Amino acid sequence: MATLEKKWSELVGNLRERTPERQFTWNTLNLVWFVLFLAAGILLTASRSSPASLSMETVLVLLSPLLVPLVTLVAARWEVALIMVAVTSVAAWSRLSSSAWLYLLPYWIGAASALSFQVVREWDRAIVLRMGRFAGVRGPGPFFVLPFLDAIVRRVDLRIRVTDFAAETTPTLDSVPVTVDALCFWLVWDAEKAVLEVTDYVQAVVLSSQTALRAAVSCNDLTTLLANGEKIKEDVRKEVDRKTTEWGITIQAIEITEIHIPDELQEAMSHIAQAEREKRAHILLSEAEREVALRNEEASQIYRRDPVALTLKRLSVLHEGFQHGNSMVVVPSRLPDELSEDDLFGLKALSELRGGAKSNRSEQGG
Repeated sequence: MATLEKKWSELVGNLRERTPERQFTWNTLNLVWFVLFLAAGILLTASRSSPASLSMETVLVLLSPLLVPLVTLVAARWEVALIMVAVTSVAAWSRLSSSAWLYLLPYWIGAASALSFQVVREWDRAIVLRMGRFAGVRGPGPFFVLPFLDAIVRRVDLRIRVTDFAAETTPTLDSVPVTVDALCFWLVWDAEKAVLEVTDYVQAVVLSSQTALRAAVSCNDLTTLLANGEKIKEDVRKEVDRKTTEWGITIQAIEITEIHIPDELQEAMSHIAQAEREKRAHILLSEAEREVALRNEEASQIYRRDPVALTLKRLSVLHEGFQHGNSMVVVPSRLPDELSEDDLFGLKALSELRGGAKSNRSEQGG
């Protein structure tokens, strides 16, 4: 049994401590009400008794009912309260004898009326049983119960709760053992069903979540588990919510916080991812080279059909070389010939003019 509880505490967190059953509670209002009735009984007794007869023992007996709220704060059960009231009443009767009714009657009325007045906080609901049968859901705010007949068996918190849990090590569809940590966000919308339909609704929610999460892990391979986390979480939520709806509980969300993978597998996955990245890099480089080759082939076809375009390209290359400030520029071998043939820069005409001028000067000199 201890091993099971230890294992449960390791797999589940944020669980509330189990508290003993409290059939009623003390609050400021009913405690003040009880003290007022007790004080009225003490004053009535003192008014009918002489000061000499009120010894220290008698005063202690008159104040002994204050032990009732102290004891029932620890053990808030009707049988405990009844035993305490009976013991203190017998002690008071033995000390006061004939005037005991002046003290006991306010004491009994105050104890019964004070314990019948209960208060529930805004976010809580109280489940009340009357002689073992369901009597209703009380709260929020003040309400009354029948002393010794009604019992508050459970206070249910209607706020959203967060419970973190871990599925035990489970093999995936491709036989990889993984442990998944998750959070469950849930709330109780029907306190009556949550208490009457299931023994421990908190434990039932957590166990249902663990079971659904293990089923989801075992039905998917590791790649799917890592890539399609949102879909898996929604599938788990729907499966758990289908079960808990009958208990008056709604599962709002299931969040996977961490997936524990064996270290050896993590190293292998790292190598695979690195190899995949290198593969993609080589493929992209090859595709880029292929694209460049296709563009060059298209350009060569254009230059073959249009020599002027080819010449302009050569001049563009030459211009770019000069712009970079290079001291030496290597130009295609046919470019000087084509430049001289087309006389693009007027060099041929200039040389002819210079030659004509020289011949004129020689003729004049002759």
